[in-house]
Amino acid sequence: MIHYLTAHRLAEMMGKGEISAREVVGLHLERIEELDQHLGAYITVEKDRALASAREADEKRRRGEKLSPLSGIPMALKDNICTEGIPTTCASKILENFIPPYSADVYERLQRAGCVLIGKANLDEFAMGSSTENSAFKITRNPWDEKRVPGGSSGGSAAAVAAGMAVFALGSDTGGSIRQPSAMCGVVGMKPTYGRVSRYGLVAFASSLDQIGPITRDVRDCALVLNHICGHDRRDSTSVDVEVPDFEKGLEQGIKGMRIGIPSEYFGEGIDRGVKERVQEAIKVLENLGAVCDEVSLPHTEYALPAYYIISSAEASSNLARYDGIRYGRRAEGYSDLVDMFVRTRSDGFGREVKRRIMLGTYALSSGYYDAYYKKAQQVRTLIKEDFDRVFEGCDIIVGPTTPTVAFRAGEKTDDPLQMYLSDVYTIPVNIAGLPALSVPCGFSEGLPVGLQFIGKPFAESTLLRAAYAYEQSTGFHKMHPQAKEASRDEI
Repeated sequence: MIHYLTAHRLAEMMGKGEISAREVVGLHLERIEELDQHLGAYITVEKDRALASAREADEKRRRGEKLSPLSGIPMALKDNICTEGIPTTCASKILENFIPPYSADVYERLQRAGCVLIGKANLDEFAMGSSTENSAFKITRNPWDEKRVPGGSSGGSAAAVAAGMAVFALGSDTGGSIRQPSAMCGVVGMKPTYGRVSRYGLVAFASSLDQIGPITRDVRDCALVLNHICGHDRRDSTSVDVEVPDFEKGLEQGIKGMRIGIPSEYFGEGIDRGVKERVQEAIKVLENLGAVCDEVSLPHTEYALPAYYIISSAEASSNLARYDGIRYGRRAEGYSDLVDMFVRTRSDGFGREVKRRIMLGTYALSSGYYDAYYKKAQQVRTLIKEDFDRVFEGCDIIVGPTTPTVAFRAGEKTDDPLQMYLSDVYTIPVNIAGLPALSVPCGFSEGLPVGLQFIGKPFAESTLLRAAYAYEQSTGFHKMHPQAKEASRDEI
């Protein structure tokens, strides 16, 4: 099916004249009309704009212009990435009618590459959540089982790629929000090193943790998208001016002799048996490919979750203070004075989870509690980073599970925030340390996808991609899709 072809395969077909960008985009739009009323992956679909962009790509190809491998490829963007002239809601009532006057750096780069924006994907409100159930507009469902969540907060992006409603998507990852839904939806998702990709135009949640990254069908597509979105941006003060390699170039070098650390803390209490078994089987595959796998320890892992929720909530409290009903966004009606307007606007405009984190962050930053909570969380952050530094003295990469469980049932954890937060227990330490990491499919448990997480040194995305590619090519789980999972399993 065209819907499940990779970007690099579609580019090859378009280059040979076997299919046009107009056909590819049209088929994906039909797919959205067919499936999205049930899956809820999109907030906005840009049909006319997408078809016009596809026709432009075809015309350039007919003229013989040199084109990017992503020219004419339909993509989705998480709806917290600003798009000039197209609504950017963050799945929140407070930004329900907001149309940005500018575009994010990543969107500008992909436009220059000729990518076709097919729509804006659903998310947990302001990217705060692990299930995409916190959206103000709709719940997104997992294409493998519509009774299950797709993960979050980039659940719409992951579900769109998994269901064949976009060839690739961009998400944002603050504590696992790309990798966790990618694992639960059976696709590839990468969080680059903090500073590798510009955050200009990404609506801020926690500025010291947020990072934009790709969600794709396979590792090669991940490398292709990274080639286009990475690079220094003077408009983002945290953007790092380092050389951007060709991430696709070294994919096939293999991993013979590569040193891989397996953290013992990632296989303890809380991990489902099926997930643990699939990950252990994947580690054996890596060993058979020539990698040297040894157990390592990241002793401060247990403190990552509480430290993360103090730091991220404190930064969210500060970042979301701008939504006051005055400058832009929703303003409440029927208020008596200025203070009442602030209270009504923010009470009506924000959802329950966002308000919970704002209050938690405000408390942690308040006089008398700053040292006890925020300062201590930052000290723990240093200890977690030092854990990774020590392990990387003897290892090239770290491998473990992406999530402790497969996708859980919708509504199962909405009344228990702590259980919801534990869904990100293996992904959060990576954001705290600012490291790159990606998730690839590594099998199934209970008929649902399991993700294998690769964690690397700062700016070592090429090494991660090489290891993930070697594993992927040795298994083939990336070729399995929701609508044909039984038939696809027989092929492996």
